[in-house]
Amino acid sequence: MPAGVMIPARNMPSMITGNGSVSGYGTSSGLALGQIMFQQPNNMMEGQLHPLEMTQNASESEIARMRDEEFDSTNKSGSENHELGGSGDDQDPRPNKKKRYHRHTQHQIQEMEAFFKECPHPDDKQRKELGRELGLEPLQVKFWFQNKRTQMKTQHERHENTQLRAEIEKLRADNMRYREALSTASCPNCGGPTAVGQMSFDEHHLRLENSRLREEIDRISAIAAKYVGKPVVNFPLLSSPALPRPFDFGSQPVTEEMYGVGDLLRSISAPSEADKPMIIELAVAAMEELVRMVQMGEPLWMTSLDGTTCMLNEEEYIRTFPSGIGPKPTGFKCEASKETTVVITNHINLVEILMDVNQWSTVFSGIISKASTLDVLSTGVAGNYNGALQVMTAEFQVLSPLVPTRESYYVRYCKQHAEGTWAVVDVSLDTIRPSPTVRCRRRPSGCIIQEMPNGYSKVTWVEHVEVDDGGVHNLYKQLVSSGHAFGARRWVSTLDRQCERLASLMASNIPTGDVGVITNQDGRKSMLKLAERMVISFCGGVSASTAHTWTTLSGTGADDVRVMTRKSVDDPGRPPGIVLSAATSFWLPVSPKRVFDFLRDEHSRSEWDILSNGGAVQEMAHIANGRDPGNCVSLLRVNSANSSQSNMLILQESCTDPTASFVIYAPVDIVAMNVVLNGGDPDYVALLPSGFAILPDGMTVTDVGMADSGGSSGSLLTVAFQILVDSVPTAKLSLGSVATVNNLIACTVERIKASLSCDNA
Repeated sequence: MPAGVMIPARNMPSMITGNGSVSGYGTSSGLALGQIMFQQPNNMMEGQLHPLEMTQNASESEIARMRDEEFDSTNKSGSENHELGGSGDDQDPRPNKKKRYHRHTQHQIQEMEAFFKECPHPDDKQRKELGRELGLEPLQVKFWFQNKRTQMKTQHERHENTQLRAEIEKLRADNMRYREALSTASCPNCGGPTAVGQMSFDEHHLRLENSRLREEIDRISAIAAKYVGKPVVNFPLLSSPALPRPFDFGSQPVTEEMYGVGDLLRSISAPSEADKPMIIELAVAAMEELVRMVQMGEPLWMTSLDGTTCMLNEEEYIRTFPSGIGPKPTGFKCEASKETTVVITNHINLVEILMDVNQWSTVFSGIISKASTLDVLSTGVAGNYNGALQVMTAEFQVLSPLVPTRESYYVRYCKQHAEGTWAVVDVSLDTIRPSPTVRCRRRPSGCIIQEMPNGYSKVTWVEHVEVDDGGVHNLYKQLVSSGHAFGARRWVSTLDRQCERLASLMASNIPTGDVGVITNQDGRKSMLKLAERMVISFCGGVSASTAHTWTTLSGTGADDVRVMTRKSVDDPGRPPGIVLSAATSFWLPVSPKRVFDFLRDEHSRSEWDILSNGGAVQEMAHIANGRDPGNCVSLLRVNSANSSQSNMLILQESCTDPTASFVIYAPVDIVAMNVVLNGGDPDYVALLPSGFAILPDGMTVTDVGMADSGGSSGSLLTVAFQILVDSVPTAKLSLGSVATVNNLIACTVERIKASLSCDNA
């Protein structure tokens, strides 16, 4: 019944006197304000239409006639009232008695409709004020709003019923499809038809499990389709960014011009409508597998020979999870590991980092060269990511041009399992949309996040991929095959270090006694933001990403120097002109820790930094951003004998964890840095970062029979420079510039080798 429609009573006496005042009738407490004959009983619930107040001496036939009274609600405005003719003593039924209807004016309706949008539950004061403005009694306003709310509720229920019918039809179609598949099922042993009653115990168990997973799928679908408080739309209407999409790392967006798109990612678009039910089903099954893998120990998981990593028992995995996404492709190798750590970030922030592609790419910039969200199937419920589903692409990297990147097309699913416990899982979609260029498949991989006291979180990470690693250079074969390059330990170590960095950014109790410590909160944030952009720029330009076209200049084997050029135009974060990048990777017979300490120390910088011209390097300011003293951002000054370089400053960030270390730096202008240290915007500081990526060589003590205290027999060092060779973007690159950069990087490598060889001796 439309809100505000008043049912005309039959043969009821008038209770309005000649002067318009209200008079009682018998023992009834009926009300008639204006021309309204409604009363709200005390026990009537909100949302119900109010019946007519009956007199105590009304006959049953009169009540029956009132119940049979019908009217066309669609032709009423929802605000009708009525007047009854006749005298108060007339009790005889008159079926043909003419009724006079009175509607609220269009102005009154518009005003109450507008007020309803702002406040559907007005209080007594608001009703009186609105009635006074519109010339209505407060009870007229009250009943209009009550009936309007009932009308809106009815419309919502009708809309939800429509959605439920569509969902039922979908499930009925799925049921018919399953029945047809079951009717044509054949025995795996003899190939003949099989009866449902003859199914094995394992098959029966799988059917029960599938039934439970179907309920989970239905729940997610219902959440995505009908969550109260959000538009009731189907998955296709949930908009999503299209590929390609630039990354926004909080400062300067990095577009495809820098990162490019590989053959796999270029050929992939958002999933079709027909694919989405299968994607949801695959995500739910992947979540189930991830949770079980995290909970299980031996024999599924075995400790590696060096005792540092949990490795997967492939035979046990196949027995435990026989279905999954299909058998391992021919020529692919399995890499699977599990790692647990405690990080200094609460669980809600961690979930947001993992589900926001921009934050995820920033935190793991050393592992992710590019990532994009193709489609959002569900945004979650209750204002969080519980039930969120995203179709994504990503390219994973090792910071060396000698290791090919790994491209993946997958769905990411987030679910809250209990209070304070969340899980995020990835699984490849190659089975839904096969591609001949796929060289990496993600079996269910992800993490379980558990809330801990004092803002900490426990993270258990599982990384499980099948990959064709035939393109990896021999120098990095051992590191990659051991799982240390892309494994779970790499992910959790990076996450732990980045959480410490975030905590230092938010810290307010900065000690003031140390010399050079930046205590200005705004200055700290600006400098850390600038350093973050420097690190991301460096990591994005060192690997063998599909966007990069490296050209080998000289040398043989691993000592080859690879170069590429870029044009920088209209980029406030880079100097304009032609930028030449050069990189090389080589092995050193010393531990990663020793290499890291040597390269980050300003006192030993003159031993390898040719551009400092042998001048002393002094640390002007620093910001510690982790437990390890090597994790810090520093501002260095080169005291060169050449007075023309007196204004030269170097911004440097050094960071280390058990799986990788970096020393990244860039020359900066002293005027621009003064602005940053005072809390100014760091986005317009031009940077051309260079630096070092230091990785263990993958060999262990048991592999070589000896190692230093770092637990590794040697280090894999990547040296990368970016140099502005011409300030005119349209200029031609000269061979002289290439030769200069080649000599620069070659001399730097020789100096590092000589210095560390002396140390090692």
